[in-house]
Amino acid sequence: MAENETELMLRGYGLTTAELFYRMPDHQLVLNSFIWQEYDLAPDYPKLFEFIEFWQTEIEGPLHSVRFVHRKMIAANEWRNVVQEFTLH
Repeated sequence: MAENETELMLRGYGLTTAELFYRMPDHQLVLNSFIWQEYDLAPDYPKLFEFIEFWQTEIEGPLHSVRFVHRKMIAANEWRNVVQEFTLH
């Protein structure tokens, strides 16, 4: 069962955004960039490194460099369970 974003954030995942710079297969002097974004766990970043391994084995354009940023959107101690709701007319 796929988890939604809130469940991932409550489990400690944060949003990881990576910019991959790669050389064009037919024009090795030309650099291009690709943006990748996924919820991942710091500090090991298993999904990011899985994607980099996929790129290196399946994509023809060799990687030049990768830069990334990671941001935890919510922490477990910032979440509150709301048990009542009031409606005003």
